[in-house]
Amino acid sequence: MNYLLKKDLNLGKIEFWAASTIYAFATMLLLAKVANSADTEIWTPYRYMFNNYHLHYSYSKYYFFPEIFRYTAYYGAYLLWNFVIVPGLAAKYRVAWNITLAVTLLVILWALFGITDTWLKGYLFYHKSADYVYNLVFKTNVLYALWVMMMLTFYSMIKYSASFLLGNIDKIQAKYRVLTHDCIIAIVVVMIITFLTALVDGPVELITTFVIIAPTAIGIYALSFYSLIPQTLAKNRGIFNYLLKVAGIMIIIGIPIGFITALIFDQKDPVFIIFGFNCGIQILITAPFAWIVYKRKLAGNQEITHLKTALGRSTADLDFLRSQINPHFLFNALNTLYGTALQESAERTAEGVQRLGDMMRFMLQENMQEKILLVREIDYLNNYIALQKLRTQTSPDITIVLQIEEHVNALQIAPMLLIPFIENAFKHGISLREPSHINISLQTKENTLYFDVHNSIHPKVVNDTEKYNNGIGLENVKQRLTLLYPNKHELVIRESAKDFFIHLTIQLQ
Repeated sequence: MNYLLKKDLNLGKIEFWAASTIYAFATMLLLAKVANSADTEIWTPYRYMFNNYHLHYSYSKYYFFPEIFRYTAYYGAYLLWNFVIVPGLAAKYRVAWNITLAVTLLVILWALFGITDTWLKGYLFYHKSADYVYNLVFKTNVLYALWVMMMLTFYSMIKYSASFLLGNIDKIQAKYRVLTHDCIIAIVVVMIITFLTALVDGPVELITTFVIIAPTAIGIYALSFYSLIPQTLAKNRGIFNYLLKVAGIMIIIGIPIGFITALIFDQKDPVFIIFGFNCGIQILITAPFAWIVYKRKLAGNQEITHLKTALGRSTADLDFLRSQINPHFLFNALNTLYGTALQESAERTAEGVQRLGDMMRFMLQENMQEKILLVREIDYLNNYIALQKLRTQTSPDITIVLQIEEHVNALQIAPMLLIPFIENAFKHGISLREPSHINISLQTKENTLYFDVHNSIHPKVVNDTEKYNNGIGLENVKQRLTLLYPNKHELVIRESAKDFFIHLTIQLQ
């Protein structure tokens, strides 16, 4: 509800169409009975009086038309009051005119209700004088017109109060911490229920009981959240200690509530009945409900705090792991370009520099994103492999077989996730003096990525600068897979004396 009020919601349109729908529906119900009124005796509030006096009763004359005029009066009064008078008074616009309009509306309602009542109670003219009937009817309906105006005023008060409370719920809670979101919403609901109960002219006992119990329940709930439950938990006490506190509070506030009840009913029995009923509801229902909600909210806050801590730690670990990839790769790439430059002229070196530039641009622009298109990751892999081929293409004993799917739809993947496996293959699987092979396969099926790398293994030479550097590539990618794709990946690594094989499947989005 609070979310809807914060949106650009035209409440006026909703009120207009709701009132129009109710008016149309009520009119249709009256019309539906007109067709059967000639054959079927349709019950109306005063028909039995006509029957008692043995008078002819016409449904259309004594009920349908008077009620149509009354329904139209209700509908018109609501529209005039809700969309003209009250907004004008609230904005302090033409105050005197709107007050005059309100008084005129009251007089019109009084006159209309009085006239229609003479038809609804037409049986009176057969046994009383016309002056007596008019005097009785119009005296009665001036009170009824005042009651209708009071209900319209009550509705406007509830509407504006609810809009203010729900529209400023965060500010109110920040200023008055005892009022939680639940309490503010409950206050609005109580106002609406009270209005509906008064509108249908409910029993005084029922309205009084509800008006006493509902605010008490909101107060107990708010006080429990603000003070009673936190103090009880801080002292390592249980729910029974908390319920005893609530019982003590109910006894204290029961004195003024009982005094007010005695003034309303002027009897002793309702005082004790309402007191006992109120205490039972607050102690047995409201207080335990507040305890359960508070405990769940406390557990939820602890879980959120734990998740935030874990997320922060995972993000930090992930950022650190990402930062470890780039220096290692750049070291290998620079060694490759250095060897190429020694082997031949600048043409091949220029190609290598170009591919390295594309790869560095990728790392600077896309490596910092959480997810990138899989096709961009494949472009990076192809650039890296082409760069490595510059170093190996002069050796006929080196075989590199690629089966990389180029069209992978709109699948996304974490950047720099596959390159460590290919780096590892070229680092350990290529020898310029011995036969070597690397087989790379990348395929997708629906949302699943299948990635395989199979390469030969050669012992490192004595003067290899990275002989004692085991590298962090594979360990790095294992950790990243655990963080980024928990329960959504499978990594199989097998190694023999002369071969190294990895098989990776990932469920992508």
